[in-house]
Amino acid sequence: MALEYQEYAPSAPLQPFVECLWSVKAGESVPAYVVPPDGCVDLVYSERAGLVAVGTMTTRQTMVLPAGEEVVGIRFRPGLGRSFLHVPPGQLTDLLVPVEDLWGRAGRELSRQLEDASSVIERVALLAGAARATQTQVNVLHQAIGALVATEGEADLDGIASQANLSPRQFRRRCQEEAGLSPKHLCRVLRFRRALRILDSGAIWNAADLAAECGYYDQAHFIRDFREFQGCTPGEYAASRQQNR
Repeated sequence: MALEYQEYAPSAPLQPFVECLWSVKAGESVPAYVVPPDGCVDLVYSERAGLVAVGTMTTRQTMVLPAGEEVVGIRFRPGLGRSFLHVPPGQLTDLLVPVEDLWGRAGRELSRQLEDASSVIERVALLAGAARATQTQVNVLHQAIGALVATEGEADLDGIASQANLSPRQFRRRCQEEAGLSPKHLCRVLRFRRALRILDSGAIWNAADLAAECGYYDQAHFIRDFREFQGCTPGEYAASRQQNR
């Protein structure tokens, strides 16, 4: 198998803030590994690149994975990465930044520990421990972004802003700061993620029905977003998944 991807559930104290911890191992060279946007920020470590903060992505990124490469990461829920990163996520959108530049000595020490670790599981535990060491509180803006996420992109944005005692303009600005994306862009990503999850389940859907299920205005908008975020059509993606099962 070219790639081995695995997710690890966060401990109970981290669950409100962390979507998952994860690892990827390349059994053979992967020249174009597609990473679609998910509305999240990650801390990611590999021996080749070191420890970096990966900002929220507006569209897909493609990376090279040499044979034998092992990568581990921790993925924070949309809008909940600021306390862990020590900077507003809006400053990191579409960027990869060495954690040492954000944390100073603490970043260098965590990088050293990850380098010295002897297994993926040990590295995952180190990232989880670093997140547990950071205290954060959920405020009304975090709750508003969480409500948007809960709808999987089918939110009434004006209604969510009103519940947070924010004007639509204020909510747009604050969401951009805390999540790295505007509410509308985040909704696009969330609808795409839902479609991707359905396709990954192996369920057979035609594009028109899947578009309607995931809240798209029409099939054309669905295919446009999917191609932008994944680099192929939903049909091409589903076919590739079937071939790799």
